[in-house]
Amino acid sequence: MNTNHPHDCPTPNELINKTKLNIEKYGLQVVGISETDYLPSFSYSVGLYESYQHPEIICFGLPTNLAHIIINDIADLIKNGEKIKSYNHYENIFKDSRAEFLPVDLRNIEDYFGAALNYYQHNNFSALQVVWTDRNDKFPWEDGVEEKFIYDQPLLDRNADFKFREAKKLGVFTTRQWLEHNQPILRVIHDTDGDWQFLTDDQEPDDIRLVALEQMILGDQTLNEVFNLDYNQAAERSFIGDSWERLNLEEYEDM
Repeated sequence: MNTNHPHDCPTPNELINKTKLNIEKYGLQVVGISETDYLPSFSYSVGLYESYQHPEIICFGLPTNLAHIIINDIADLIKNGEKIKSYNHYENIFKDSRAEFLPVDLRNIEDYFGAALNYYQHNNFSALQVVWTDRNDKFPWEDGVEEKFIYDQPLLDRNADFKFREAKKLGVFTTRQWLEHNQPILRVIHDTDGDWQFLTDDQEPDDIRLVALEQMILGDQTLNEVFNLDYNQAAERSFIGDSWERLNLEEYEDM
């Protein structure tokens, strides 16, 4: 989770204090992150790993109040001694859907478990993603699934080498300098209409080229760090490996 997202979140100190109190009292804290125009909502547990030596739980695409209930229900199963197993179907999690739990790739932990990282002060904990079926009883990876469910439930056990939500063949804008001279991408723009621009910061209008999104990521894996850049946002850095600074396009255009 990136704290620059336009979510209505408590301050870090408020969150860590609340987390400690709830873990002491209930064995876990549930953190909910509201959806944006681009990103789906998600909620996750903090404390199951410490309290019950069990992976934390995360789910996507549900209203945060419903996700809070679902995660607490799963926590009750764990408290009663059940060990949730990966890639097994469960009929007792959702009323009208099957569920399956996917092991979260460790490379995806830092993108979503901000409060857990603050609490544990390390990323050496495991997590499971609970995924449910659509109205046709299809999981997101199955043929015939409703497209909305694919978007609402990004699968964290896979695709860590390509974190963007869009198709790998999506056409995006970059520069001749990156393609021909290996100049680093220093600025990324996610337009309001959904277009992506990967810029070297020394380009002229005639230098703009259209390439597949996958080509950008294969050429520079650090671009995965801005996969969750929201609509109408830009990110910039001084060199590859530098931290990205995120800002709204209005701020960027005024610079």
